[in-house]
Amino acid sequence: MDGPAGAGKSTVAKRVAQELGLRFLDTGAMYRAVTLAVLERSIHPSDADACAEVARSIELDFDDAGKVLIDGRPGEPDVRSQTVTLNVSAVSAHPSVREAVVARQRAIARRPPGVVAEGRDTTTVVFPEADHKFFLNASPDERARRRALQEGSPDRYEEILGDIQRRDDLDATRAHSPLVQADDAHAIDADSRSVDEVVAAVLAVVRSASRA
Repeated sequence: MDGPAGAGKSTVAKRVAQELGLRFLDTGAMYRAVTLAVLERSIHPSDADACAEVARSIELDFDDAGKVLIDGRPGEPDVRSQTVTLNVSAVSAHPSVREAVVARQRAIARRPPGVVAEGRDTTTVVFPEADHKFFLNASPDERARRRALQEGSPDRYEEILGDIQRRDDLDATRAHSPLVQADDAHAIDADSRSVDEVVAAVLAVVRSASRA
């Protein structure tokens, strides 16, 4: 499942994974983990070689609750900090960083019983042969509104909207693995749908295909 920042991919993917008895793979959390490690080492996010070395050297995995682990230690809540959010697009744009992280994502997905993965290039680059592909979208205004409410900071709406628009631009225009909708992905507009409705739409596609 791909889509822009704040579209609700993680929430929907977790629910779908639970319904189907699969594991949830938060690919974005892995890039956040690399970004956190980069910042902890006082490396500038624009230093591609140094960022790639970090991505190759740290061990990324997930606990039973689907939370990212960095060298065996919990990455939450630090990977969700505003500082990480502001820098993750720059770190994850480096091709060598993405190469290292994608290899780990594929290794995790090979473990039984399989995964429901979400990210930016999950259906186009990481798992181009996935059984089912979805592109979850929502307008920048709606994504900013939801995130402001989620954080309990409605007064930060304009700031959050600016961050989202900046990340959208970086994700869509990066040279390596940009955010695009796969030709064979099912597009779902989340602007006017609740989480339950989006989950139901995804499950309907999956279960319809399994009955075919």
